Amino acid sequence: MSAQSWFNRIWYGTRTPPWWLMPWSQLFRGLMAVRRALYRRGWIASVRLRCPVIVVGNLSVGGTGKTPLVIWLAAQLRARGLEPGIVTRGFGGSGGIARLIGGSDDAAIVGDEPVVLARRTGVRVAVGRDRPAAAQLLIDAGCNVIVSDDGLQHYALARDCEIAVIDGARRLGNGWLLPAGPLREPRSRLTEVDAVVINGGAAVAPAISMHLAAERAISLSDGGTRPLTAFRGTAVHAIAGIGNPQRFFEMLRGQGIDVTPHPLDDHARIGAAEITFADRKAVLMTEKDAAKCAHWADTRHWVVPVDAAFAEGDSVKLLDIVANCLDRRRAANDEVKHG
Repeated sequence: MSAQSWFNRIWYGTRTPPWWLMPWSQLFRGLMAVRRALYRRGWIASVRLRCPVIVVGNLSVGGTGKTPLVIWLAAQLRARGLEPGIVTRGFGGSGGIARLIGGSDDAAIVGDEPVVLARRTGVRVAVGRDRPAAAQLLIDAGCNVIVSDDGLQHYALARDCEIAVIDGARRLGNGWLLPAGPLREPRSRLTEVDAVVINGGAAVAPAISMHLAAERAISLSDGGTRPLTAFRGTAVHAIAGIGNPQRFFEMLRGQGIDVTPHPLDDHARIGAAEITFADRKAVLMTEKDAAKCAHWADTRHWVVPVDAAFAEGDSVKLLDIVANCLDRRRAANDEVKHG
């Protein structure tokens, strides 16, 4: 069992965290509170860019569905005549210097999520541990609104709108902060964000309900497309190196597909051994996994893209929240300009 799997059993299972982890969580809570206070009082500076910044993040470690939401949001902003750019750290890659990337970049260098974002959105994407520097590259390239994939806790980059995404099945786990629980900040942080999005499961107002939808599979060998329903009643291997692999497996089972699951750690490095099996069954995988293993794929291997979808009216509610934040930023800029 990997360390990540061991922690997930504690964080999202029914077991009480080991007593020896609890003091470390209290220490972590204190350090986070001090760090936040330093930023709030201006003793550590946040960089305010000349264009609006929208942060899509989470409180918990692991996948919550924020990347599909970023893809959806980028498309909505473009449809409104804006030129969005996406900034992300590029977790899982080996490069740390801020740079612009494209869909053809090597995921081993820039990270799997940035490659997926670049391919799916068609907008400019920048990666780097220094988020303000990476975001500035996007502005220099012509972007007029920045969407930060993750970064709710990256206070070095000032933001105008915060969207927190919660996994509707796992919620906030056992409620403890790291390392006894999965939380990076206390749950009270949710009262400060502009919108809370629940991915799957019930959402109580004012939270917004979202779910992930998958309708097709794309061949990694030739780019051909099949409806996901074509795999109904078929036994397949399913690979998921994401924060919550079970969500992917259950989504496929919901389509009537007989799944043999192969969960991997989030951002796991994938080679031929991880996607090659003795039988000739089809192999379905997430986009993050496919970005790292196309070199070894053959006709058995398929990627299943997922899209963010919303309950009736909730997409309008979320876009209204974002629009109001952008309007406040424009008003503030005008006041400074004419002040």
